[in-house]
Amino acid sequence: MSRVSPARTMALRVTAAARERDAFVGEVLDGQLSRSSLSPEDRAFTRALSLGVATTWGTLDEVIDRHLRSPSDVKPDVRDALRISVYEILFMQKEPHAAVDQGVELVRAVAPKAAGLANAVLRKVSTGRANFPYGNPSTDMAAFARLYGFPHWICHMLQDLYGHEGAEEFMRASNQPAPLFFAVNALRASDESVVGAFAKEGVELAPVHFGGSPLPGCFRAPSKAVATATARRLFAEGSLLVSDAAAQAVALIALPANKPESFLEIGSGRGTKTILLQSGARRRWGSQMALTCVDSFDFKIGMLKERAAAYGVNIAQAIGADARNLEGSLDGRRFDAVLVDAPCSGLGTLRRHPEIRWKLTRDKVGSLSNTAFSLLCEASRHVASGGQLTYSTCTVTREENDLVVKEFLESRAGADFAVVPTPSPASDVYFAPYLVQGGCDAHFACRLKRR
Repeated sequence: MSRVSPARTMALRVTAAARERDAFVGEVLDGQLSRSSLSPEDRAFTRALSLGVATTWGTLDEVIDRHLRSPSDVKPDVRDALRISVYEILFMQKEPHAAVDQGVELVRAVAPKAAGLANAVLRKVSTGRANFPYGNPSTDMAAFARLYGFPHWICHMLQDLYGHEGAEEFMRASNQPAPLFFAVNALRASDESVVGAFAKEGVELAPVHFGGSPLPGCFRAPSKAVATATARRLFAEGSLLVSDAAAQAVALIALPANKPESFLEIGSGRGTKTILLQSGARRRWGSQMALTCVDSFDFKIGMLKERAAAYGVNIAQAIGADARNLEGSLDGRRFDAVLVDAPCSGLGTLRRHPEIRWKLTRDKVGSLSNTAFSLLCEASRHVASGGQLTYSTCTVTREENDLVVKEFLESRAGADFAVVPTPSPASDVYFAPYLVQGGCDAHFACRLKRR
């Protein structure tokens, strides 16, 4: 019988599967736990280990490699096991003897001959953990990055963007669990009925405010709420969906002051913002808009149609096309309002997909910003005179956010557009909420009006 705890065994299985499939750990974790018989305590520990390793992946490898003569000789499954134990020692501050003992057994389970190596490495890490992050985080940028499990280059970028204290708050918040936000689908239910239904089950939903004003249909909920009978019923009815508060705010920002005769959504994906847009239209004008959706992936168009039907959302047309060239798909049509939900680095959503930080490169950010600029230019050709164009991302890099907008406004395509200020804590011009512990994700949105 294995001497390794069930939670660590499951965490190793999740970590290895995510690596082998190049998948998000959170998605693998949910699938594995749904089929397991682990106790609630072991489930919680498995989740903490799996997500923690995904969050600090690169830092863990750096620490492991410090204590190896030939880092490249360590097999991937052995490294997976070592990461879990090093995470426990350095970031969870587990009792060293237990963490080392379990770590050796975890390695032994996948590679018996590597148990001695594991013992040597983990003992060195444990003995030297008082020196972690191997420098003064206040003055040493590499130590600052290690302390929060971030790549050095992203840490530099955040410090340039927010200053030392702001970067520290961002990194600390990124490593915390994301809060749960619900969106009430006004096409199927009222806010009052949903709040009342949860209250009968002893769950209180708190309204969310931006700039002192309530965000219609947006509620913060305790984490237990998602598993209640009320939530399951409302999800099944299409009355409720999970959506970060910032994403809900972006959908509201994208709605113009007056009901548009036509609305174009570029980058509709699985349709979350599509649902939010039509729900917002019902709240504001009493009826849905004539909505055209575009996404570059045909399989997402299929998912969009399924979700739209489940949530009572009307879609005039759903198009699978490369939105950098829509002439053949839209035949020159112009719309009263257009939303470009651009593909981006996703750094504002690290609490949900922590491994993004280790997969992202500077070159990838540059490539994404170029794509976003192309999307914005093409979208502008389909905005009617006097119409509104909204550009949004879920990241914080200037290259993908305000610099894309700046480049667009200075281009021929953007000559007829002007920014409509949407003040937020981080900007007087753009919607760009700070990422803080317990708050919403860090999204970005800019409204532009065609003259």
